[in-house]
Amino acid sequence: MLQDGVLGVSLLAGGANVIMQLGRPAVGYGVLESRIDSGNLFKHPLKRTRTTVTYLAVAVLGTDADRAAYRRAVNSVHAHVVSTEASPVRYRAFDRELQLWVAACLAHGVEDVHRVFLGRPAPESWYAEAAVLGTTLQVRPEDWPEDFAAYWADGLAQVDIDDRLREYLTAIANLEFLPRPFSFLFGRFHRFVTTGFLPEVFREQMRLPWSAAQQRRFDRLMRGIGRMVEPLPVRARRFPYDACLADFRRRLRKGKPLV
Repeated sequence: MLQDGVLGVSLLAGGANVIMQLGRPAVGYGVLESRIDSGNLFKHPLKRTRTTVTYLAVAVLGTDADRAAYRRAVNSVHAHVVSTEASPVRYRAFDRELQLWVAACLAHGVEDVHRVFLGRPAPESWYAEAAVLGTTLQVRPEDWPEDFAAYWADGLAQVDIDDRLREYLTAIANLEFLPRPFSFLFGRFHRFVTTGFLPEVFREQMRLPWSAAQQRRFDRLMRGIGRMVEPLPVRARRFPYDACLADFRRRLRKGKPLV
């Protein structure tokens, strides 16, 4: 089941997943040029992280009513994310093709959780269930590709990280959106883990070297973490996803902003 891939330790792969999503120029510049300050990772890192984790929790663990409410909230923000005449690429947050790419990256992340942390392939049902990662917004069920491998290969061919995007994404890999003590203490480790989760095409375009020895160290570390997490009770394994879903429902009841 898709829910089995909802593990708190999957947040370690978050930086890599962001790089994958934003490696598509129209997505990358949509984020880089966004005029919505409340969603700016470098200005509001905790809020932005909460919003992303909540989206995943609502999409995978929530009800249809939860997803409809979050869709309305996200749409109210996405309505303002459009390219300008000065933008190097054209983009619009409501573009279903771009949303499909983002959802596909998230689905790839679910597959990574099973492979890297749990040491086994994702269950056969995961891919069909993963469509909810896109249909929670504007992606239609019929848009979800029947052949994920073919779609993913085509998507990788469209990855194009220029110098401006690379600088922005490198700052994310180095945790430069966090206060200096945190980025100094944990930035190098986060960059290592982020690089380990990236497919080779992204490493090349990000100019992140990676050796066989680093791959072995990464595999041992992630599998070790997985062995510690897997025996835990469900609520402990999923933290903070369940907590973010509960917070979302509390905000919804009280009429507070959801994103």
